[in-house]
Amino acid sequence: MKVAVIDGQGGGIGKVLVGKLRQEFQETIEILALGTNSVATMMMVKAGANQGATGENAMKYNMNHVDFIIGTISIIIPNSMLGELTPDMAAAIGSSEAIKLLLPINRSNVSVIGTQLEPLPHMAEMLVKHLQKIMSERSESNV
Repeated sequence: MKVAVIDGQGGGIGKVLVGKLRQEFQETIEILALGTNSVATMMMVKAGANQGATGENAMKYNMNHVDFIIGTISIIIPNSMLGELTPDMAAAIGSSEAIKLLLPINRSNVSVIGTQLEPLPHMAEMLVKHLQKIMSERSESNV
């Protein structure tokens, strides 16, 4: 399974997500760090991503080469992350057939009703458990 983790700005959220994914899945998944800037990409690679790429073209190209896309809800909102996430990036992410696992972190004036706000480490843990469940269901259906 190939998982893209997307982040921008300082890469702190992506770093936490990549670290948690690597801790739980070890080397059984391939993690691709996709940053809106080189600092975000570098932080995710240092946290354990197998590869990293930066910028709009890398983001658009890789959306149809991954099984899962992980990030905050802002990755599907044009001009989020203080303008770092372009409308074309948001469209490519939203249009991808990959399963998207998004955290409801509110930095783009978007509130997802019905979600319970938790600290980032707790949300990362919930995301990993959800990914494990999906991967388990997929492997059972292939038997």
